[in-house]
Amino acid sequence: MNKPVRVRFAPSPTGYLHVGGARSALFNYLFARHHGGTFILRIEDTDRSRFVADALKEIYESLRWLGLQWDEGPEAPGEYGPYIQSQRLDIYRKHAQILLDSGHAYRCFCTPERLSQLRAEQEKTKQNAGYDRKCRNLSPEEEKKLLDAGTPYVIRFKIPSGRTVAFEDGIRGKIEYSSDVLDDLVLIKSDGYPTYHMANVVDDHLMAISHVLRGDEWIASTPRHVLLYEAFGWEAPVFAHLPVILSPDGGKLSKRKGAASVMDYKNAGYLPEALFNFLAFLGWAPGDDREKMSREELIKAFSLEQVSPKASVLDEKKLEWMNGLYMAERDSRSLAEEVLPVWKERGYLSSEKTSDDPWLLQIIDLLKGRSKRITELIDNSSYFFKDPESYEEKAARKTFTPDSLQNLIQIKSALSVQDNFSHEKLETLYRDLAEKSGISSGKLIHPTRLAVSGVSFGPGLFELMQTLGKETVLRRIERAIEFISKTTAQVEKENG
Repeated sequence: MNKPVRVRFAPSPTGYLHVGGARSALFNYLFARHHGGTFILRIEDTDRSRFVADALKEIYESLRWLGLQWDEGPEAPGEYGPYIQSQRLDIYRKHAQILLDSGHAYRCFCTPERLSQLRAEQEKTKQNAGYDRKCRNLSPEEEKKLLDAGTPYVIRFKIPSGRTVAFEDGIRGKIEYSSDVLDDLVLIKSDGYPTYHMANVVDDHLMAISHVLRGDEWIASTPRHVLLYEAFGWEAPVFAHLPVILSPDGGKLSKRKGAASVMDYKNAGYLPEALFNFLAFLGWAPGDDREKMSREELIKAFSLEQVSPKASVLDEKKLEWMNGLYMAERDSRSLAEEVLPVWKERGYLSSEKTSDDPWLLQIIDLLKGRSKRITELIDNSSYFFKDPESYEEKAARKTFTPDSLQNLIQIKSALSVQDNFSHEKLETLYRDLAEKSGISSGKLIHPTRLAVSGVSFGPGLFELMQTLGKETVLRRIERAIEFISKTTAQVEKENG
């Protein structure tokens, strides 16, 4: 196509933005940016029975957090607005009238009860479900009589018979359907609102959409859309149907099986740049062995030709691994802005502390490379702010022995006269102590780590001790000495 690239993401505010929708938005965004085109957000809110008031705000927040800022749409005015379908009802009615006048549509007066009974009979006799076109050939007199009586009606599209409807999918190649398997779809409902099909086609044309990138669940609807474009005398956009995303167990993605909302991932401690990178690889690959790619690299590399029609699996372990890579390279000050409110909420810090405090940045520097998520960093940071109230049970049984008691007493004595508490000086002190005592340095390092943090894992011990400071380290070692002494005495008493 020689048209300017214009693509749209068109969510329905019937729920929150889940990863499947976010992946569709992201592919549209990448395609637009790659081609120097326009990324449009359109809200398809014509299904009023399923409208969720809070969903709209969260859709906007989710897209912005993920970095998918739209060029046109709600809160970003453009010449093709309005971009919320409930504000475009007159446009749909006008175009429905065009189809009525041209003989491509008709009014259907069938009641919901009749349609329900028809479906039941079709299911009973194992016929294809669909409208039986009872009102398709009403005479003008019959139609006028029903209209004069105020009988409710919908407007249906006349699907032509005996046609092969074909379109070239940008990902899957040529797709064909027989028009005889398509029923006369509703265009305008009895409440005056359009169906998805009507609003979708009219808006895509009037908004000059060049490419429609959407989930593969819409493949079966596309022949109807092709026929609608034909009835209006319009050129259809390029259709490209994205592969389905499966849950980790291979089943369909659902809320119960991994289809968390974008905000759920944010609240679980994931970074937007990691989720962005991860979603880009759900159905697409750059054609080489790269997996971690910046936004700019993804934009430069993205193409429909490398989108696979095959289903992709949502692997949250891989997302966590990728998030860990982004955590390690993230600027500590930007992490502090997210971590600080939680630290304050937990009572670790006073409200006056700011995200540029050097000591807090030092803590984040130590933890970020060992944390896969922001929440993990927060959960593993408590010992920087308060003395351990207990010790990791399994590690304590293994590490806090009578020998380690003597080692900690020796360590405390050496540290108490150590003026320079830099990690380099502390490491030298420990190596010298180990050599003089004829033991491995681990015999000194492991008890110290457990004493000062309460756990057997974490950042480098000497960097940890430097950050905690001499006074805190000595106090915590003294407490561990008392704990081991008491535990050892208790064991000796029990053993007689």
